[in-house]
Amino acid sequence: MDTAGEPDGQRRAFSDDHATADATETFVVHRNLLFTVAYEMLGSAADAEDVLQETWLRWVRADVSQVSDQRAYLVRITTRQSLNRLRSMKRRREAYVGSWLPEPLLTAPDVAADVELADSVSMALMLVLETLTPTERAVFVLREAFGFGYDDIAAAVGKTPAAVHQIARRARNHVDARRPRRVVTARQAQAAVEAFQRALETRDLQGMLDVLAPDVVAISDGGGIKQATPRPVVGADKVARFITGGLTKHNVALTVEPTVINAAPALALHVDGELDGVIVMHIEDTRITGLYYVRNPQKLTHIASATPLTLR
Repeated sequence: MDTAGEPDGQRRAFSDDHATADATETFVVHRNLLFTVAYEMLGSAADAEDVLQETWLRWVRADVSQVSDQRAYLVRITTRQSLNRLRSMKRRREAYVGSWLPEPLLTAPDVAADVELADSVSMALMLVLETLTPTERAVFVLREAFGFGYDDIAAAVGKTPAAVHQIARRARNHVDARRPRRVVTARQAQAAVEAFQRALETRDLQGMLDVLAPDVVAISDGGGIKQATPRPVVGADKVARFITGGLTKHNVALTVEPTVINAAPALALHVDGELDGVIVMHIEDTRITGLYYVRNPQKLTHIASATPLTLR
């Protein structure tokens, strides 16, 4: 378009609009990656969305002509905003009623098929990441999940590459000591889920005991809005009685639907026609070793449609 005859103000406005459009297009290209970075750092889709909004506002104000690697620059902004939010969230978590679980995401089959991505967003791993400091978590996520180099991570977290190298090693050792083993084959996992679903629907205590590992851990998150156990329940007998006992005691009409949450087998539970929550399962050696039951309705807004995630 020829703008030679237009006033300076109009030319500047056109130039600004064009730059904003280009910046927005670049942001959209990398949006799924940025969301995945923020979500893995925060464990909250709602907070990750807020971080993306903050990232976009800073991105459109940046002088992109001086940016050599736009993807790395966007990740840097997202990481810094996530770190700021993570530090404030720590205080919110301390005041949280009962056990806290990551906000569940409905994930597409391609996410579950990507082993690295599935592992990085699993409930089991994200709970381990909660035990890291904010900086350790950022470094671990960027290095182990996304494969960023130490120089790029250093620029994102405000540390030297040498310091980042040490933080990465410390965080990796911490996570490796606590990381659950990888789940079994898809067929074995499906069999375990189906057995658990049958036991749940029929209130079959023995059937549930048969599919639960002896040392299974069940964590429920009601956020003070719905009833949940204040602490994890440990052991097959206690977990089975806790689950079947609650259903029998209240004599509810239960509907159970298989789904995939955070790239893991899960069940959506509807009580008397209303969504009650989702149970995400971690399976090892054909038995369920972890049950993560999210009942807090404020955390169930991302299970109606699949959330696009990517490590690239």
